[in-house]
Amino acid sequence: MKALRQLGFFKIPFRTDEPPEEVEDDRVLALFRNRAELKKAHGELQEEIYRLKDRIKQQEGATARVQEMLGALESRLGIVETAYPALVFYQLRALWQRGREIVEQFVGELQGQQEERERRAHFAECNRRQFARRQSIEATLRAAETQFADAQQNLVALEQLRATLTRFWHYFKRREADRRLQAARLALGDAEQALNASRGAAAELEQEAAPQFPGLSVEARRAINLAAVAYSEVLCLRLVRTQLVALAREAASRREAADQYGDRAECEALIAQIDEARVIIQSKANVAQEVKVRTERLRQIARYRNPTDTSPVPESVGLCDGDVLSGEPLGATQAARMPNVLAEDTWDLFRILLR
Repeated sequence: MKALRQLGFFKIPFRTDEPPEEVEDDRVLALFRNRAELKKAHGELQEEIYRLKDRIKQQEGATARVQEMLGALESRLGIVETAYPALVFYQLRALWQRGREIVEQFVGELQGQQEERERRAHFAECNRRQFARRQSIEATLRAAETQFADAQQNLVALEQLRATLTRFWHYFKRREADRRLQAARLALGDAEQALNASRGAAAELEQEAAPQFPGLSVEARRAINLAAVAYSEVLCLRLVRTQLVALAREAASRREAADQYGDRAECEALIAQIDEARVIIQSKANVAQEVKVRTERLRQIARYRNPTDTSPVPESVGLCDGDVLSGEPLGATQAARMPNVLAEDTWDLFRILLR
């Protein structure tokens, strides 16, 4: 005992409060990983700040330009000699915008009508195909059920027959009955598989969602685009004896008014002519017939770069010699040059056409 007491100063470290080296390594790795993620997030935030600052500078520049334009416009409107050309300028821009709105509304109406027509035809065709598939699947299911029932009855009959062959002289009959039983069980298994497959096909058909409408066909979009080109030509032909289309195109391409419309009397006459032109292009008289005739002409001469293009090649839809509009157009006796509305993007046609 004394010897044991003398050895009492020895302590065996059964527990330790210090973590293992692997735990320390994991903590260090986690700290480095968190530091890397924080640096990445900080970099992304810095980039976002720079991007927002650039947008603010761009917006400030745009605001300054608008204020400069408003100041210049106020200065022009304050002087009689420059006020009337400015009025003509914005009247021409309004005429161009009105022509675009007319063609755009026309295209929207045609698109809505054609989409409704093609959507109905699409779902009718889908229903017809689904009905045909359902008829076929139901016929297959009925045949599988009949085959399964016949196989069951045949197996039961063979089992009953085999149960009666118990005598020793029925040895060969039992062997034949066993062979037929094995074949009947295989046939029953095949019939059950066919029945399950038919039931699965029927369940899939019931759960199958109706296919989505893919949108207007290429032919429909081509027809609508040709009608839009025809309508644009009709609007131009109604103003063919004036220079208003060319003047409106030039005004729409500029941001500030220019002193190129003459003195006060000339500007007033031009404003009156623009008002009359606006009434003429908004008139719906004979528009449907005129557009129909011109669309038929365009359909015969329009060419496309590839089978998926919906807009014709601009050079293929130019006006031919003697191509005029019935009725008296607006304006003076000397006619302006009739533009190729698609090549010259009249009424901002490229923005209106369907892709």
